[in-house]
Amino acid sequence: MNAAVPLVEARGVTRILQEAVPVTLVHDIDLAVGPGEFISVTGPSGSGKSSLLYLLGLLDRPTAGSILLEGSDTSSLDADALAALRLRKLGFVFQFHFLLPEFTVLHNVMLPMQRLGERTEKQIVARAHELLGAFDIADQADKRPDQLSGGQRQRVAIARALANDPVLVLADEPTGNLDSKNSEIVRDIFVRIAAEAGRTVIAVTHENAFAEASERNIHLVDGRVERDDRR
Repeated sequence: MNAAVPLVEARGVTRILQEAVPVTLVHDIDLAVGPGEFISVTGPSGSGKSSLLYLLGLLDRPTAGSILLEGSDTSSLDADALAALRLRKLGFVFQFHFLLPEFTVLHNVMLPMQRLGERTEKQIVARAHELLGAFDIADQADKRPDQLSGGQRQRVAIARALANDPVLVLADEPTGNLDSKNSEIVRDIFVRIAAEAGRTVIAVTHENAFAEASERNIHLVDGRVERDDRR
């Protein structure tokens, strides 16, 4: 990809929730995110942080405007094409890990690779073990998610998000359900992901320490970008 082309871009993006009284979640946002950036998205509750993240992650469609990924407009893509693009290019981490309780830790990390179908089963198993080892949870591979601590489960969720080597990792309050020690561990992992792997990371957070660890902070108020600060 041309380095001059943003990795992901919002052009005049507005998202309106169509209820009895329509609610504008984000309003006329222009935003360009380059390869390798580590970005935190902050703002008060109800400011549109998660809504913006879901739009950038192609989990939701804008009411107006468009989202471009690697220079290509995604507006015309149908649901199946968007799902395929997310699987191949994007990784997601949420406040609640959403691991599948019926599968082992190892199998949870293997699932995205099995769905994509570009690796052999042997390669998939090796990649899953590699990721678990990178986050110091290789010894938990054969356990079920309910046998792990909250911090360990979140590290498994991060490993799963990285399984298909995404160009963009999006996280919604990834430390919001963790104690201070595990929050620090997870925060350091995100710093490492962006710095060592050169991936773009966009994370919604209420945690000041997480925001301060990022290279760029986008602060929303009432669905609009109030500040866009680079460090």
